[in-house]
Amino acid sequence: MNRIDERFRRLRESGERALMPYLTAGDPDLATTRSLILECERRGADLIEIGVPFSDPLADGVTIQRASQRALRGGTTLAGIIEMVADLRTDCRLPLLLMSYVNPIFHFGYTRFAKEAVAAGIDGLIVPDLPPDEATELIEAAGAYDLYTIFLIAPTSPPERIRTISAASKGFIYYVSLRGVTGARSRVSDDLETGLRIIRRETGLPLAVGFGISTPEQVRVVATMADGVIVGSAIVSLLEQTSGQPDQLQRVGEFVASLKAATRIKAVSGQ
Repeated sequence: MNRIDERFRRLRESGERALMPYLTAGDPDLATTRSLILECERRGADLIEIGVPFSDPLADGVTIQRASQRALRGGTTLAGIIEMVADLRTDCRLPLLLMSYVNPIFHFGYTRFAKEAVAAGIDGLIVPDLPPDEATELIEAAGAYDLYTIFLIAPTSPPERIRTISAASKGFIYYVSLRGVTGARSRVSDDLETGLRIIRRETGLPLAVGFGISTPEQVRVVATMADGVIVGSAIVSLLEQTSGQPDQLQRVGEFVASLKAATRIKAVSGQ
């Protein structure tokens, strides 16, 4: 069983929601990313989304854009990230997902990427700029190695689009909670529950919500409606603020622990 399926099964049994921190790989270097992933696991994270830095990250706001630029300046590559994950796997049992724009994977080669990623211990792949209609070659390459492809549903996606995306996704659906790019927001979208209810009519896959969620209070609200909560920019911003400080790892770990605590509630919507 893919580690993503196993994790959501265990969470359902315990009545918890998944916390999925996002980290930009190589910010400030891959050794730090490795340490951060282990710290997130120790602090209760359920899955980790590892961002592949890219020079034109169209779905990301300025916080993650700056992190990508720092990582690229430091020489981070897709091959280097896969190598880091392979080294990490002896110590980490969490489901690990890569979030990459399609260009780096295309140049790496879909089949080579899927084979090497799974061998390293990567469980899933999110490609925000590749819609499922244009992803047949990648889906087939990933499927041959049991690498799960996870696609995004937006608040503007009509029912037929939701059905297409759901059919192409494995593991869970990534629901974008707002119209726009990644980045902290002051409140959760008012139409989030309605959007999730519409998607649940079309799929039995777990629904994880990302974009704009940055505080334990917001995680607590989203966790009453969704199966998982993804927090990215707030963690990346904390890393930026604590750059070079000796207690950086501890502060990020404490923040992740506070986010995870907010997922340990019973859902009020009956899902």
